[in-house]
Amino acid sequence: QVQLVESGGGLVQAGGSLRLSCAASGRTFSNYAMGWFRQAPGKEREFVARIRWSGEPTYYADSVKGRFTISRDSAKNALYLQMNSLKPEDTAVYYCAADRFYYGNDYQKYDYWGQGTQVTVSS
Repeated sequence: QVQLVESGGGLVQAGGSLRLSCAASGRTFSNYAMGWFRQAPGKEREFVARIRWSGEPTYYADSVKGRFTISRDSAKNALYLQMNSLKPEDTAVYYCAADRFYYGNDYQKYDYWGQGTQVTVSS
């Protein structure tokens, strides 16, 4: 059974940085796609970044391109999201997701989800 556990969220001032982590367990993830999504209050969940567990390629939402970096550590079974130059509009609950067969931006097609971690960016 796949289990994803996010950590690293918190309160940060605009312009600051955070690194989110997602601990993955329960499977061999070598063929999986991994993604980060976020959901702000009253808004639909949206794609942030994705990566194949094997590494490249990576994709980013236009709103975070150049500021966020997705990566993974196969030895630690961990997925990361380095977030720099944070803006108040980045405030949301951030979710880690995984899927064995789908590699895209549609959150509804990912099978496995973590519980989320809150990121709040103050102005």
